[in-house]
Amino acid sequence: MTGVNSASSPTCASGGWGRERVITASCGSFYPPLRSARPRLPSAGGADFCRMDGDQVEKMLLTKDGRKIAVDKECDGEENKSVESKVYMDYNATTPMAPEVIQTVTEAMHEAWGNPSSSYTAEATFVPVSKITGQVEVDDIIAAIRPTTCLVSIMLANNETGVIMPISELSQRIQILNQNRMALGLPRILMHTDAAQMIGKGRVDGQDLGVDYLTIVGHKFYAPRIGALYVRGPGVTTPLHPMLFGGGQEQNFRPGTENTPMIAGLGKAAELVDKNSEDYEAHMKEVRDYLEERLEASFGKQRLHFNNQFPGAKRLCNTCNFSVWGPGLQGRMVLSHCKTLLASVGAACHSEKGDQPSSILLSCGIPYEVAQNALRLSVGRDTTKEDVDVIVEDLKQSVAQLEQNRVT
Repeated sequence: MTGVNSASSPTCASGGWGRERVITASCGSFYPPLRSARPRLPSAGGADFCRMDGDQVEKMLLTKDGRKIAVDKECDGEENKSVESKVYMDYNATTPMAPEVIQTVTEAMHEAWGNPSSSYTAEATFVPVSKITGQVEVDDIIAAIRPTTCLVSIMLANNETGVIMPISELSQRIQILNQNRMALGLPRILMHTDAAQMIGKGRVDGQDLGVDYLTIVGHKFYAPRIGALYVRGPGVTTPLHPMLFGGGQEQNFRPGTENTPMIAGLGKAAELVDKNSEDYEAHMKEVRDYLEERLEASFGKQRLHFNNQFPGAKRLCNTCNFSVWGPGLQGRMVLSHCKTLLASVGAACHSEKGDQPSSILLSCGIPYEVAQNALRLSVGRDTTKEDVDVIVEDLKQSVAQLEQNRVT
């Protein structure tokens, strides 16, 4: 589904296309300390914790006024009965809360429990996809736009069906619409697309798509788990504001020390896609088509339903979403009885729904009893036709076992 964001008083930049820049979002890394502290439950006098120092272990008691009391301990945990008072002089590390602050926090917990991020002046309109094409229709998006609309966001290719959305056509329509809106003093509509699934499986060009923002996700195209945001003219022709504040890295758009190895890995993966995209796409499409042929031959046309083959719609070269008709053949059940196949019933980000059918498939018009049996198979650069033969046989045996168990 597609979001069209509106705001009662949006601030949007206007003007022609400007310079381009990629803003990289680096992922943080966390490492355990060389000597780990052993947490204790709070004691009556304050915070009680342990600190390791060489071969000695000190039991530290942090009192309410910011003073430390240390009890020397042997490594076996026996406490020394001598107690020595310590002076705390590490206020750059942490400070105790002042009594007035504690009172204010307590009052806020009682009186200011609402979500401060909730905006009751902004609205989002969700536009359903077509049950005929599986795409979001450009005319439907244009019809949903309001005078206060400031952003349209659509994924470039759906992660479950693989259906590719008409982003370029929509961008052209919105560009024409923006010219009329500017004459009326209305905010310019910005375009965002999530290209996570498309990169590495088809050509992606931010300029050709005509978008203002484009999301890049590394682990979808053989890169590290790191992302990037393409922005057309950041802060000049396209508004861009930091969500985090701190240092001046990345021209003040994104504070934090850049994760150089991950950024380099993302760049290398993008370079491989740029050089080899046609070969990657051709190979994956050949294997995907072979997979669908083998499935149809194994289960029969009457019993197999392809959930992502829509007339007039383009789809990703590697994605096959299908269901095997029959009671007790829910996707998760079939996978649980497979001995070789590792796959999913849909998007990992929707895995909390359990045995419920995919809302994406239902919105595309797939019947409930078909959608609940769905399996999503997606091939990669190294997947072979021999791999396909193995997993199709595995699926056949899994279905046969489930049907036998149901009879007995």
